[in-house]
This record gives sequence, C-alpha cells and structure tokens, in this order.
Amino acid sequence: MRALILLLTGAALLASPSRLVAQTPIEAFWALVSGTSLEMEAADQLIMDYWDDAHASILVELMRYVPDEASRRRIISVLERGTGQRLGRDLKGWWEWIWRTDPGTHPEYAAFKAELYATLDPSFEEYFDDNPPANIRLDEIRWGGVGRDGIPPLDHPKMIPAAEADYLDDDNVVFGIALDGDVRAYPKRILAWHEMFKDSIAGEHYTGVYCTLCGTMILYRSAYHGVHHELGTSGFLYRSNKLMYDRATMSLWSTFAGEPAVGPLVGRGIALEPRYVVTTTWGEWHRRHPETLVLSLDTGHERDYGEGVAYRDYFATDRLMFGVPRLDGRLPNKAEVLALRFSDAPGEQLAIWVRYLSRNRVYHDRLGEIEFVVLTDASGASRVYESAGRRFTGWDSDSAVWDDSGARWTVTEAGLVGPGPADERLKRLPAHRAFWFGWYAQYPETRLVRR
Repeated sequence: MRALILLLTGAALLASPSRLVAQTPIEAFWALVSGTSLEMEAADQLIMDYWDDAHASILVELMRYVPDEASRRRIISVLERGTGQRLGRDLKGWWEWIWRTDPGTHPEYAAFKAELYATLDPSFEEYFDDNPPANIRLDEIRWGGVGRDGIPPLDHPKMIPAAEADYLDDDNVVFGIALDGDVRAYPKRILAWHEMFKDSIAGEHYTGVYCTLCGTMILYRSAYHGVHHELGTSGFLYRSNKLMYDRATMSLWSTFAGEPAVGPLVGRGIALEPRYVVTTTWGEWHRRHPETLVLSLDTGHERDYGEGVAYRDYFATDRLMFGVPRLDGRLPNKAEVLALRFSDAPGEQLAIWVRYLSRNRVYHDRLGEIEFVVLTDASGASRVYESAGRRFTGWDSDSAVWDDSGARWTVTEAGLVGPGPADERLKRLPAHRAFWFGWYAQYPETRLVRR
C-alpha cells in the first residue's frame, strides 16, 4: 500500500495535461488484480485519475488471463468507466473498439507484455523486453495458446520415394516444390500439425511456413545476403497470422512478408526471398513428377496425420479463431485466393479468387511493371509465370501453352520455355494461396479479382 501511495503522489506531481498516459505506472495495473483490498482501491483511483484510452489495451489483455471472477469484474468496471463503452466481458468487442479507435500505446506496454507472457512461458519475455523497435502494433500481437515451438517445426524431416508413400490418396492436398531438379511434396495433413519445416532443397537451406489459421504456405530462402536466419514458431499471432522468431536475436517475424516485425532486426532492410510453391493434389503432383520425394509419416512426433484431421472444426466454418481489425465481405472469410506480392512492386498486392481462376485457366495481369500469366490446371492448381508482354491464349492443362501467334511453349515448374533454338524462357514467379480474411487483414489495400 505504501508503494502505491508513493505512486499516487508521484503521479500527481508529474501530471501533465498533454501526456497523462505517461503518468500511470504499470505497477498500478498489476495491483488492480493482485494487491490487497486497499491496494486495489488505490490502483483503481490512480488509473481513473490519470485515465487515457491507451490504458484499455493493458486492461483487456490482462482480463484474458486473470484467474478469478472478482478481478475480471474489477477490470471491466475500470474499462467501462474510463472509455464510456459498455462491452462487459466481450474481449472480441473490446479489441475491435481499441483497433477501431487507435487510442495510442502506453509507454510501458511492451514491458507489461514481457512480464505478463513470462508467466506463461519464461522465454516469451525475450520478445518484448527492453522496449523493442516494431513496425506493427503491439496490441495486435495475440498469444496463440502454445509455448515457443509448442507447435514443433520439422527440422530436416525424413523424405521417402513416392512409391513408399502409400499413406496418401490421390485427392490429398500437398504443397509441391521443384527447385533445380530437387522435387518434393509436403502433405498438408502433416504440416497442419507442425506449421513449419526447415530443410535443404537443391543444396540450399529453406524454411517452409504453413499458417493453418490463414491458410497459407510460403517457402523462403533461409539466408539473406549470406546470413542464415534460423526461424521457429514464436507462439504469437499478428492479425491471425503466425509470427515466427529467429533464434539469434529473438526478433518476431511476419510470415506473409518474411520480414522482422518486432525486435533488434527491425529496420535493417531484411526480407527473405520467397520461392514458388504450388498447392495441388497428390495424384496430380505424382503424375507430373513420378520421381518426387514425399514427407514421411515418421516425423518423430505422435500425431493423427489423417487427411483433414488437424483443425477440422476450424476449416469447416467461416468463423475465425482470433479476431482481426477489419474484414471484407466481398468474399467469405475463408475463401481461398491466390496471393501475389513482388519485391519489385512493394506497394502493390493482388488477390485472385481461386474459384475465378478455375473458370479462367489462362489469366493475364500485372503488378507494378511485372506482367504475368496465371496457368490453372484441371486439378485447380495455379502457377504464375512472367509474360513479358506476350499473350497466351490457351493451354492443355499439362505441359504446353500457346501464345497469340500460335507458338507452342513448354510448361515447366521453373518457367515457360519458348520454341525454336533460342529457347526463350519466362521465369516462374512466387505466389501462394491464402484465406481471403488473412490476406486482407495484412494488406487491406490489396486489389481483388473475383469476377
């Protein structure tokens, strides 16, 4: 109680109309739920005397974890008196109000998050300690319910020949990768339990990240300008999208962007290079690539790797597990889109409804100065190639595509190979699928094609 009286006195002496948010010590928020009755009363008075709407983020985040009903009611009382909102125990409603009004950030908010989440997993403190630089809002970083690497990544997992992959049916979904003659299939039914693999492909180290909540699989080169980044699963989400971390600096990384988002690496211009991957069926991938390697069920972990088992309830509805600031009703939340963003056009993003591509199997567009064509086969798998001004008018859904002059081009995983001795090549471009809500939450300015 004596400490809180001193805090009250100090706050009164330092009060400044322009910076009231800075005058409410973080200790008051903890005392509100863990002090004696007199300390709780003093904390309530201090928070209200120097109320700022930026206090709401701390209180709402704290409310999720307090173990007793009395503390929850006390937090709700302060929130409702301070903000004038009547949202009770509706955590989703409170977060939506905070994100909509953008009330600012308490100067000790990062320290609060470090202390709060260290009670769940001591390693979490490293993400938020020492007020780290960030290019995303800290109040949009949510705990996903697991510890660091609690969803265990697969590190150089065992691969088997296609002939031994008798656990796969033709309609099972796989993520197909073919780089410099190294051809591999990573089944969704396995990655849904692990969300990340780290592997050597064609002699180079790659990190494959699968975010089940936003329905996206992205393959990144693990090194940037010669520096290898060993990534893992942080346990946290940003706008319902998995946040990775790197073991060297404990920076948090965006999955969609492949860039540091919180921590010492922010602002250093680091951006991992995405490579191409295709979402397809095992039957179609195996037909195209009978020599493919396949992820083995022998992962070293005990899981039910049956098709569609992991996240079955989540995938079965359009409801979200974690809220996002904004939704866009032009498509259902979990409608799949082909998502494109190129480093040469950093200010532009594009989402193409997968259902539209299934009806328009040759589709031309551009991002910035990059012209491209999307080829979608009969199984629904889409691949993106630069077009460099050429127009393609049809293809056989397999290995040949024709341009508007009638010339036949050969379709490969790496690119389109032109006719004639020159063997002109149009390279493959990175693209991946995503749920519409997840892509839009990250890139609300994205252009959408859904005709």
